[in-house]
Amino acid sequence: MVHTRICIIGGGSRLWAIQFLKDLTLQDKADADVVLYDIDMKAAENNRAVAEEIFRVNGCAGRFTVSVSPELSQALSGADFVIIAIEPGVIGIREYDLGLPEEYGILQSVGDTTGPGGLMRARRALPLFFGFAREIEKHAPDAWVINYTNPLTLCTAALYKAYPGIKALGCCHEVFHLETFIAEKVAEKLSVPQPDRREILVDVSGLNHFTFITEAKYKGVDYIPYLRELCSDDSAFPDLTEKGRKRADEGKWFECDHLVALRFLRDFGTLGAAGDRHLAEFVPFFLTSDRDVWRYGFTRTPFSYRAEEDRRKKEKVYTDEELIAKPSDEEGVDILLSLMGERTLRTNINIPNRGQVRYLGNGHIVESNGIISHNSIVPLISSDPSAAVQGMVQRIEKEQDIALEAIWKDDMDLLFQAFVMDLLVDISIDEARELFSRMLESCALRY
Repeated sequence: MVHTRICIIGGGSRLWAIQFLKDLTLQDKADADVVLYDIDMKAAENNRAVAEEIFRVNGCAGRFTVSVSPELSQALSGADFVIIAIEPGVIGIREYDLGLPEEYGILQSVGDTTGPGGLMRARRALPLFFGFAREIEKHAPDAWVINYTNPLTLCTAALYKAYPGIKALGCCHEVFHLETFIAEKVAEKLSVPQPDRREILVDVSGLNHFTFITEAKYKGVDYIPYLRELCSDDSAFPDLTEKGRKRADEGKWFECDHLVALRFLRDFGTLGAAGDRHLAEFVPFFLTSDRDVWRYGFTRTPFSYRAEEDRRKKEKVYTDEELIAKPSDEEGVDILLSLMGERTLRTNINIPNRGQVRYLGNGHIVESNGIISHNSIVPLISSDPSAAVQGMVQRIEKEQDIALEAIWKDDMDLLFQAFVMDLLVDISIDEARELFSRMLESCALRY
């Protein structure tokens, strides 16, 4: 059995950290010393106690140890793997990420990846990631780094900007939801039980949360032509206003019917590969009003939900039953085992472009498939989406390039250029400057 050391930056998280620890207990190939690091020491200590209960409840207390480190350098020392899942700043800042743009008529459904909110979150997060990378270079230069933090593309790019030799990848589960959706359509067409999403072999191309599927094979047959056929009928795009409004009323913020993804297929020739709430933020077509958002069956995630979830998770007391590990749809532990040489995994990953996405620039963090094996990630060359989709993605790429350089140089004039490039900022230049200035002040990093 392999022994490894894992450092979790954001070790006080009650989402990614807890799920990762539960997933860790489901495998029998490795044991580990897990070190939690968080600027909120109390949260990290709370998670240490929860981790010990997870190991106890799942019968593997002897295989895993967990500790808390007050210093990042100490937490990183000797680490084979580093997991990063942080909230950059107090949760209350998100109210301004979403609320200030809305005063100018700019709606955002998530506000953590693109649009004004995503850009301000990047401004908070990237300096932290520059710092993480420098510390990793000093104390764990050979460690593999897995980032879950949004904006995922820019945060992962920041690691490479500060430490070009880093071995880092960004992980996101959005493509998994589309694989499940396609599996549902395969089952309907063939009148068979729904396949596992992992049986749907998709060809992924693009940028995180603005990702596209050019091929989706089940048992050697590509089902994109079938989906395109379905989209040719207007009945594939019903008015889901009542369903969307009901989801909003019931707080079902993450549910969707993938109508936005299908509209990309029908109108622009390539299927979207992220949830509708993410895809919609990269273009101005779907976020003109809540009524139009609901028409596609999804909802905008409000700040009130974020604040309540933050409070609930911090106060959460787990029962033994809740800590029993069950197979999840996350692949973090699978990636670790593959990098250890215990298996080989084909999945979507976010790493620097080395030609795997041919229409995007060399070195830019792109999302495509890759083969993960012992101490190795080999990207797979993806098929090109339609010319229209390529153009949309290239625009976002340029915006991200400018934002990365602006935050690296702490150049707010340059960051404003990225701000006004964003398609959601559909207001006058004077209003954009005013909004930008207000957000610089209100959305700055603070704890």
